[in-house]
Amino acid sequence: MYIVEILCIGNELLSGITLNTNAHWISKKITKIGGYITRVIVIRDDLREIDLTLRDSLNRKPNWIIICGGLGPTYDDKTLLGISKSLKKKLILNNIALKMVKKSYKDKHQKVKINNARLKMALVPIGSIPIQNPVGNAPAILLTADKTRIICLPGVPNEMKAILTQNILPQIKQELGNFTILEINYYVLGISEAMISSTLTKIVTSMPKDSLYLKTHPQGYADNIPRIRIQVVSKGYAKEQVKKTLDKVSKQILAEIRKNNGKILKIL
Repeated sequence: MYIVEILCIGNELLSGITLNTNAHWISKKITKIGGYITRVIVIRDDLREIDLTLRDSLNRKPNWIIICGGLGPTYDDKTLLGISKSLKKKLILNNIALKMVKKSYKDKHQKVKINNARLKMALVPIGSIPIQNPVGNAPAILLTADKTRIICLPGVPNEMKAILTQNILPQIKQELGNFTILEINYYVLGISEAMISSTLTKIVTSMPKDSLYLKTHPQGYADNIPRIRIQVVSKGYAKEQVKKTLDKVSKQILAEIRKNNGKILKIL
């Protein structure tokens, strides 16, 4: 499996001030191209937490660790300092990163003095590769630790999305190759999770590992009658086999719906 872990850093994420939409968006994108998100971790802007959490992730040897947040100019932006501690790599003023910071202001027609706060965004662990931020000011930072790549992204969603879409997702997709995902959803009235649980378990266990995601999503009740969404996701590298699996499982699901006198409301 191609393993990716997501580490989101920010007090605001743990205090309820900011909804963690970054992890949701990244998870969808990585899953769609064939990667597996095995962990999403959220921690405070704390050097010890960053250090311990990153070292713990590295011990699991994922292909990528995607880090969001803490690259800015303020006192609580501590991500790169924490990473330098974990990797035992000194923070240095990177001239390429500094040029990127200056360019970001110039592109926005902003005449600013490069003070210590702005210089901070160009202080990166030695051996890092800066990546231009096309939306904001703080560059993204790419590092490698053994065989794990670490990408540090801004926490601002539109900045994170721009950098990941332009620079990182294409690289991951190229490494993964032609991965196919096909999905169908059945919205059903009159069936609950418990009614079809055993059948779904048999279907999943009969398939090769990681080739099928079969999940029920309760949708509440209509006049005390249960409603449910049955999600069928077939995935793999052989497109024809992926389609065959989806067709086969869909037939089994439809048979189970009929058996339990369920009514299909819609299929998407």
